[in-house]
Amino acid sequence: MTLYVGTSGWQYKDWKGVLYPADVPVRRWLEEYAAQFATVEINNAFYRLPSRENFASWAERVPPDFVVAVKASRYLTHIKRLHDPEEPVHRLMTHAAGLGSRLGPVLLQLPPTLHADPGLLDACLSCFPTGARVAVEPRHDSWWIPEVREVLRSRGAALCWADGQARPRTPLWRTADWGYVRFHEGRAQPWPRYGHRSLATWIDRIATTWADGCDVYAYFNNDPGGAAVGDAALFGRTAERAGLTVTRTPRALAARG
Repeated sequence: MTLYVGTSGWQYKDWKGVLYPADVPVRRWLEEYAAQFATVEINNAFYRLPSRENFASWAERVPPDFVVAVKASRYLTHIKRLHDPEEPVHRLMTHAAGLGSRLGPVLLQLPPTLHADPGLLDACLSCFPTGARVAVEPRHDSWWIPEVREVLRSRGAALCWADGQARPRTPLWRTADWGYVRFHEGRAQPWPRYGHRSLATWIDRIATTWADGCDVYAYFNNDPGGAAVGDAALFGRTAERAGLTVTRTPRALAARG
């Protein structure tokens, strides 16, 4: 198994002096990030879908082994609420194709007010190109039913394992031969950090669910104060010690592990 470890975005001012040296200008932050991590989730695509040219520009600025996960536009998930998905999915994938070989999974984070509709989800997933990796993060408890699990499994889509307050917000279903995990908020100090024990528990869950040859993507979304980069670094170092194959993380920031 390869565990891809990164954060949800890279443009956070309070990461200056934590991940980014004070003398590195903002316009060089992506290059600095990509030297220390091998993957990122583009979270701001949710608010405004970047152009194909933007995606292509990012691809040119990162190493060949870098993987970019893309959070789907809220137009598809929150405005259309998965209805009439053909055009929004086509536009999303056409733009994201600018990443070329660096394109990784696409994340569909559903609104917390959207109740389960297996048929609606299936119709949306059917619009993605063959071979596209799609992770789905439902946020209403009505989704935890066998029919939804079967839709995800039949489409090869991954249920996004989401963590909040250092506990799973979702069932730990394996619905694909790859995985996707998001860390939203830990319980350690200073807020919103994750503790070593919590991260070790997640590593055990991942290692016992996916075998050799599988890819699992893990992104930290607890960005205030540089918590995400520190936790991602500690997560990566802890996973390595557990015998997992992990993409690069900044070793200096894992010192507390």
